[in-house]
Amino acid sequence: MEVYLDNSATTMCYPEVGELVYKVMCRDYGNPSSMHRKGVQAEHYIRESKETIAKLLKVNAKEIFFTSGGTESDNLALIGCARANRRNGNHLITSSIEHPAILNTMRYLEEEEGFRVTYLPVDAKGKIKLEALREALCPETILVSVMYVNNEVGTVQPVQEAAQIVKAYKPSILFHTDAVQGYGKYRIWPKRMGIDLLTASGHKIHGPKGIGFLYIDSKVKIRPVMFGGEQQQNIRSGTENVPGIAGIGLASRMIYQDLEIKTALMRELKSRFIEGISGIENTTVHGFTDEGSAPHIISLGVAGVRSEVLLHALEDKGIYVSSGSACSSNHPAVSGVLKGIGAPREYLDATLRFSMSEFTTKEEIDYTLETLYNCIPMLRRYTRH
Repeated sequence: MEVYLDNSATTMCYPEVGELVYKVMCRDYGNPSSMHRKGVQAEHYIRESKETIAKLLKVNAKEIFFTSGGTESDNLALIGCARANRRNGNHLITSSIEHPAILNTMRYLEEEEGFRVTYLPVDAKGKIKLEALREALCPETILVSVMYVNNEVGTVQPVQEAAQIVKAYKPSILFHTDAVQGYGKYRIWPKRMGIDLLTASGHKIHGPKGIGFLYIDSKVKIRPVMFGGEQQQNIRSGTENVPGIAGIGLASRMIYQDLEIKTALMRELKSRFIEGISGIENTTVHGFTDEGSAPHIISLGVAGVRSEVLLHALEDKGIYVSSGSACSSNHPAVSGVLKGIGAPREYLDATLRFSMSEFTTKEEIDYTLETLYNCIPMLRRYTRH
């Protein structure tokens, strides 16, 4: 049996999305900037995708900007807004367990452009401390960025409460959320929640790789970080990735169909996994295991077995999982998220992430549990002490 439990790294495309992408690449392949019929046809795909996503978020289609993915969207949000609003202050706030696309961009702004950055602490479950956010806000603050769902331990952040705190202190402070792991799992309405900018990625929702979007509220002051032919209102120049844009639009529509049924199934499978793994001693599940966690992510610590060793042992049995964030590098390193939540030392290099999708089955979870029951004791016997 082959079991794919690395859906937080990337997902299988919906077959319908793959067919649409092929059609746009090989038949409806016009440049959307061209004035002839082929170009108009390409522009139609872009407009349709924008309208689909905007309807799901309850925003205006003109507020959706397509990028190459989550990383570019995060960079555009942070760098573009920091530079555009610098006259109002030079202070930025984020959490200490953000995705590298946020943390490394913040470090760049701090070290190379002179901004001051506050990194908020989190509790033992990976939740930001709202009191720390209140204390960090100051007259110089211009931007706050807090992720929607943590990509490693699955903690759902109190984004709406955080945004309310920020807006109550000073309405002009921009609030950004990296919703790469939340979009397609939760119904997110930025205007109602106080979110000014939101990042999402196609390949996390059964869409193509190399495509993402950034929602930018029409009131937001932002500068482009790429320059060219002034496409997308001059916010993100470059010939649009029409096949990818068509694909992320269709994937968005499909993943939100019967969303509550899909997430309930994943949550049921997650509970089954957690209950099953509790029979193996010296294991722990990081973060929340209830409604405070995303339905699709399980962060499992297995004391006495290095994560890389267990990952490959599972791979030998046809089970594919991840150690930490797959988006930073394929070179294993101690997780900053696990350090941030104060995970015990024996789990820092002994944690794997199991992440499901709507296609995950009970049989796959049971096979994975059976494999873990068989291989963990054996691997522990061969571990050096």
